Amino acid sequence: MTKIIGLTGGIGSGKTTIAKYFQSFAIPVYIADDEARKIMQSPEIINAIKNTFGEDIFENGILNREKLAEIVFNDPEKLEKLNNIVHPAVKKHFDHWLLQNKEAPYVLYEAAILFESGRYKDCDLIITVTAPLDIRIQRVIDRDKTSRKLVLKRINTQWTDEKRISKSDFVIENISLENAKLEVVKILKFLKIKQKEV
Repeated sequence: MTKIIGLTGGIGSGKTTIAKYFQSFAIPVYIADDEARKIMQSPEIINAIKNTFGEDIFENGILNREKLAEIVFNDPEKLEKLNNIVHPAVKKHFDHWLLQNKEAPYVLYEAAILFESGRYKDCDLIITVTAPLDIRIQRVIDRDKTSRKLVLKRINTQWTDEKRISKSDFVIENISLENAKLEVVKILKFLKIKQKEV
């Protein structure tokens, strides 16, 4: 049976970069945030978001993600409402994707809120990607052209690194990408050994 490896980390930790490096070793990778973005374009989800948050966050029928983010990252209850719309749809999509990759010995499930959503319970192993807070903030500012204040708001809705690490099997420190890649190789060696034991 295919093993699910959860990969998580706070915003700006570089977990997607690490996930893509795993992918270069022919490991199927599911990037939950990317899939959630696509799923949020579906008529069913758009209607649910409209009914919950109103028409104001749509411009010419297109969801204004920045407006929605501003609402949900300022109100934990509204964030929970959004998650209750999106997460079940992502889970359904992932289950279907997993069936398509059932021949693989393991797959990687990458999600920013792996623990917060409870999805970590479905994983056989968990990897947390970390980086110092200032580096993470700067990465997100550069990537999203946003403000430090907004990045900190998003960070404050997520678990701390300490809390994630306490529930993880492996930790990859992603300050230098070259060193982080070496950690990936070590994990892959461990997985190969485990595979032979089965």
